[in-house]
Amino acid sequence: METLTREEKVTAAFVMVADTLIDDYDTIELLHTLVEVCADILATNAGGLMLADDSGQLQLVASTTESAGLVEILALNAGTGPCIDCFKTGKSISIGDLASTDPRWPVFREAALEQGFRSVHATPLRLRGTVLGTINLFSSAVGELNLADVAIVQALADVATIGIIQQHSIRHSKALAEQLQIALQSRVLIEQAKGAVAQSAETTPESAFTFLRKYARDNNLTLRGVCERVLDRTLTITNSDEAVATK
Repeated sequence: METLTREEKVTAAFVMVADTLIDDYDTIELLHTLVEVCADILATNAGGLMLADDSGQLQLVASTTESAGLVEILALNAGTGPCIDCFKTGKSISIGDLASTDPRWPVFREAALEQGFRSVHATPLRLRGTVLGTINLFSSAVGELNLADVAIVQALADVATIGIIQQHSIRHSKALAEQLQIALQSRVLIEQAKGAVAQSAETTPESAFTFLRKYARDNNLTLRGVCERVLDRTLTITNSDEAVATK
């Protein structure tokens, strides 16, 4: 398998998010891909992406691992953390050593360290004065991101944000709120479908999610649509390589 250079990965990532400006696309798939490519390019161990719901509260929408998701949820439950501050200020926050004497976010710091993470970087999903959410990257290594890395993640986040807002010619805040709410609701469906597939195929939630995404791509379907079919039992996953459609 061909190994891409860092520069090639960055170029491919920008092409991917730029495509959302001109083509119809699956918002949930975009968000999952965005956090995955950011984590890959920056060689971090895990990542999570959160969007604000219609009440302004951040909700986890996509994550690269279950561990990242756990830390994000703990941070949200505590009501404090770098992701929260990033969302409120619209500015990136980088913590190079979570085990330092920094007194901020003690609950978040303890949860992250328990998961083996030593540093975190939060980047806002923003357009002008509007912040839609944050991308949060976790690493087991100590050290802040350099300025070039910060610029890459922010640029990818900015283009993706434009894509979300532009989808279907969104022009008004009400329509945007509805679009984001659909994305947040899709997260619930995805988690339920992952659990159903993991149980029926006797596999892990991560493997189940990988199969669901592959099935959606191979059959030109949305991830949400595939998950809905799994949950209403019109699509049955029999093992990690096979799916049976009943109608």
